[in-house]
Amino acid sequence: MAYTDIDDPKLHHETLIYTGTGADRNIGGLDFQPDWVWIKRRTGGNANGGMFDSVRGVTKLISSSQTDGEQTIASSLKSFRSDGFSLGSGDSGYVNQNSGKTYVAWNWKAGTTFTNDASSTSVGDIDSLGSVNANAGFSIIKATSDGAANKDIAHGLGAVPDMIISKNLERGYNWDVYFKTLGYNAALQLNSTAAVRTGAWGSNTFTTTTFETYEDYSSKSGEAYIYYCFAEKKGYSKFGSYIANSNVNGAFAYLGFKPAFLIIKNTSQSTDWIMYDNKRDGFEPQNKEIRTNASAAERNAEDNNVQFCANGFKTRNAGTKSNADSGDLFVYMAFAEQPLVTSTGVPATAR
Repeated sequence: MAYTDIDDPKLHHETLIYTGTGADRNIGGLDFQPDWVWIKRRTGGNANGGMFDSVRGVTKLISSSQTDGEQTIASSLKSFRSDGFSLGSGDSGYVNQNSGKTYVAWNWKAGTTFTNDASSTSVGDIDSLGSVNANAGFSIIKATSDGAANKDIAHGLGAVPDMIISKNLERGYNWDVYFKTLGYNAALQLNSTAAVRTGAWGSNTFTTTTFETYEDYSSKSGEAYIYYCFAEKKGYSKFGSYIANSNVNGAFAYLGFKPAFLIIKNTSQSTDWIMYDNKRDGFEPQNKEIRTNASAAERNAEDNNVQFCANGFKTRNAGTKSNADSGDLFVYMAFAEQPLVTSTGVPATAR
């Protein structure tokens, strides 16, 4: 029995923590060159942070806590390096402010250039380009919408997407998030506390080659969008759901791996998205949450404790963001520190 598709998750995803200096600097420590870097400030106010990717290019920032379109900030992320990235001086606080501000950077590898001329390949309806890591189930796709509903775009994964995060790059629209668990006629907004809403993505079934856009949040005529697309890989990533029990002996989500990174969202209530990783706490349970939708810094959130286990995660309180009213539906995005058992038989151990 194969327990995993990926023995060493750190070749595809890893978290880095660092302290800002306000001066030019390199941030290293990865075993790969990242293509998607998501940075959030951990201390102080105005902690909006920013996302950068190799498809849009360096210095091009979008923030998960803001509706703004893409910004060009020359002093932000200046290059993707073989073991990390470089930052510029004079930063306004997004990624490298001085005075000892601390940061966390979550990094993913794509790496293979992707282009699709829809009229030539007959795959999808709209041309797209990007970077793909099919082995790890991740792609970054950029496309310009023609504004029509139910249009297909190639994603390059070779598997049906389980989750897609999209953003209009040209105007102040909300982020739009698709979860297969919720279905095609539903979505969440990464920058918002809003519960699940309807009428978001296309009505046709997503396939191993394409996904479908529908309304302005994912398809506005003549405007460019970025799509971060994910497909589950056994022992490495999981995009699923669980039902709250509103108990300190909380709900458990089986992943098949020890998590390194986790995002949770209550779809039944208007609550924050909360993020945890294996680098900022260093002990169990995890209680230092960061919110994707807020400019606020990292906070101790004992009411939303989450325990990372060898085979999944368990909520350890009855907070509205992690294990609220019994019966509430939560969705999550998780990546591995180590599979439950590697292909050579090495088991994961709890922290």
